[in-house]
This record gives sequence, structure tokens and C-alpha cells, in this order.
Amino acid sequence: MSGFAGCKQKLETEQEEYLLDRVRVPVIQGGMGIGISLSGLAGAVAKEGGIGMISAAQIGFREPDFYKNPFQANLRALKTEFEKARSMAPEGVIGFNIMVAMRRYEEYVKAAVSAGADLIVSGAGLPVNLPGIVKNAEVECGRENRTLLAPIVSTEKAAEVILKYWSKKYGVLPDLLVIEGPLAGGHLGFSVKQIEEYQGEAYEEEIGKILALVHTHEERYDKKIAVAIGGGIGTQEEAERAFSLGADLIQVASRFVTTEECDADIRYKMAYVNAKEEDIVLTKSPVGMPGRAIRNGFLERVMSGEQIPHGSCLGCLHKCSPGEIPYCITEALIHAAKGETEEGLLFCGAHAFRAEKIETVKEVIDSLVKMRV
Repeated sequence: MSGFAGCKQKLETEQEEYLLDRVRVPVIQGGMGIGISLSGLAGAVAKEGGIGMISAAQIGFREPDFYKNPFQANLRALKTEFEKARSMAPEGVIGFNIMVAMRRYEEYVKAAVSAGADLIVSGAGLPVNLPGIVKNAEVECGRENRTLLAPIVSTEKAAEVILKYWSKKYGVLPDLLVIEGPLAGGHLGFSVKQIEEYQGEAYEEEIGKILALVHTHEERYDKKIAVAIGGGIGTQEEAERAFSLGADLIQVASRFVTTEECDADIRYKMAYVNAKEEDIVLTKSPVGMPGRAIRNGFLERVMSGEQIPHGSCLGCLHKCSPGEIPYCITEALIHAAKGETEEGLLFCGAHAFRAEKIETVKEVIDSLVKMRV
């Protein structure tokens, strides 16, 4: 490489190394919305040396004007939650999880950059234009340090699209690639058929293909791409398996729900503790994406085909048609976060039923990667 492109690549590599040096434990906490991973959880994880993630999804749901002006409420809360998390972990690595499927995605990304996010993790769709949005936002707000970029992919095909498009159009590669497997919670990047097919060794083969693509691009552009593997990781053995496959970090979400620091209501946390294996089911969100959740009264109604009345559109997902959906996912997730567990949608990972008690963030991290710290 030569000329400006080579200089730019060198500067970005130096910035990446500096931020990764701040990560004392190889754990990134998965973003969980609505209101499950806010400043309390993200700040606690960052304080312990991991990467704390705030979910931007309807982040302002507790603001007094949320139902009148959700977008402005969300922007205000986004800044407030980041500042709270930063005050908890001044030297920690804190970012935002921002779904591509969100309406006004570009504006949320710009707000996260302006707030000072160390990185942006983006999935629920392919964030093909993320580098351009972030670069423009950095210029507009006069930001000096670079925001790290971390797309979420689930298949070799998705990884190939991101790696080729970003390198060709923007001259950059991801700083972190998050490989999210079929055992993850919430919206999943697979069809129901793929979820059935990608079990055990079958998905490990897919991870191997993704990592081969990553290594090819690392060699071609002389840049290290950190890789996180997530989905169903809840024990030290599962963590070590991910590291043995080639992960630099593990992404963990469900284990952090049942922590003292998690921002959800205690009744939400206890729904995990009380769940049995047969209570964890696949469902379809109002926008047609498959997801994983805990069976409860609300989900029984949804799965029976009942149309659940909802209020006016709150502008969450761009593929949503308010007049056609069986229920409002924003309302369902807000009910859950507030502890109204029989009226809400309880997203979770495949192994959420393993939870037996409420722990601290430190206890969870130590149980996963203590030998690596």
C-alpha cells in the first residue's frame, strides 16, 4: 500500500491498538433493548475491563415526552446514558449497539459519535454505509479520536459483503467483527431453517469460513481485525471453545441480564431465573424477523394468532407497518423492561434457563474468563 490510503490505514491501526489495550478482559457485553443494557450495565462491564454496550433501541422510553416525541426523547437519553456510563468507567471502553433496522438509523449513529462513543456495534441488517456516516459525523462534531466500527454478521455471505464493500468504497475494514451465532437472543440474523441447520459443528464450520475471509483481508490490507464470537456463551468451557476457534473476544448478553447492575426491573431478571429449558422458544417479531424469547402469557397470545391492540406508531423499525402488525414490539419490550413480565416480550438467549441467581458483573466476568485476565 502507498500514498494517502497507506497512511490512513496505519493511523487507524494505531488507534485500534490503543483502544484494545484499554480492554483488560476479552468480553464485550451484548447490546440488549429496550432498556436492558443502559448505563448501569454498560458502565459496570467497562469498569471491570470489558466492553460495555448501551442499546440505542428506544433508549428514551422513560423520558416524560417519549410517547409524544420518541425521537427527541431517544436522542436526549442517548447522551445522558452515555455520560452516566462514562462517569462509572472514565477509562473504560463504552459503545452503542445501533440496529440497521431502526428508523432514522443515520441520525442515531451521528448522535452516538457526537456523544463520544468509543465504538458502534451494528446489526439487524447489514451496516454497509456505517463508515461513511461515522466519518461525516466525526467531521461535523469536530471529534479528534476515531469511533471504532463493529458490524455484526452471522454468515460467511454477510461477512463477505461487509469486508468487500467497506474496503472498496471507504478504504476501511471493521475494527471488530462480531460473529453472532444461532443461540443468541433477540432478533436473529438467520432464517428459521438456518437456525435448525446451524447446530454445533455445522456453525463452527461457518465461523471457520468467516475467519478465513477475515484473515485474507487482514493480509491484503495489513490491518488486524479483532473478532468476537457470541451466541450461547455462558460458561468458561464455552468461552474457551470460542477462543480456540479464533476469537479475540467473546460477546455475552444473557448472563449479564441476571446481574445486580443490569438496568432491567428485578421481575425481568427473575423471569430468567425461573425459566425452564422448555420455556425458551423461537418466535417471529412483527417485522417478520425470527427471535428467541421466554414463553409467557403475552407470547402465548401472540403464538395463538391474537391481534394485540397498540397505540400510535413510535417509529422504531423501518419495516414496520402499524396497521398490519400483530402487536407493537416497542410496547411489548417496554412492558418487559418495566417488570410487567406477563404483558411483555422477554427476549433471551438459548441458554437463559441456566440462570439460578442474581450475580454481580464481576462474578459473571470472573466465571467466564478469570484464567485469561
